[in-house]
Amino acid sequence: MLQSDTAVLPVLDYLRRLLAGELTPGERTHLYYPTAISRLLGLRIVAVDYGIAELEIDADPQLHGNQQGTVHGGLLCELADAAIGTAHSTLLAHGESFTSLDLSASFLRPVWRSSLRARAEVSHLGRTICHYRCDIVRDDGKRVASVVSKVMTLRGEQAHGR
Repeated sequence: MLQSDTAVLPVLDYLRRLLAGELTPGERTHLYYPTAISRLLGLRIVAVDYGIAELEIDADPQLHGNQQGTVHGGLLCELADAAIGTAHSTLLAHGESFTSLDLSASFLRPVWRSSLRARAEVSHLGRTICHYRCDIVRDDGKRVASVVSKVMTLRGEQAHGR
């Protein structure tokens, strides 16, 4: 149950206010920001718009490395998935939720130590299923991965408790 002094904002409004440093005490949205996985990995939302989100992470092979000493592809997938999820959340009405249906990543070049930026954008906006594309670039501007995903919006009983 919501407290009377709590303002529940649409996700896009909440995230815009968060990025601008304009949230006031008690303002929230129906989803969790920052997410637990974002806090754990140090993912940062840096830009949002309707169906668009950009996230960053400071990737370090000492923390995120694989056997070859480069940043693990799973981290790139998580960064893209978080950007896509954030982009999709900007489309949701109060009480709606979502789930990823698939995610396909093409890895283009290795990453060592770098600030990475993922830009996710809706490429097909359906009533229930939306398609996304997400590019991840290193701090030198070179693209390291290209990711596509489908996301399903959950409503009513499907969204309850999610």
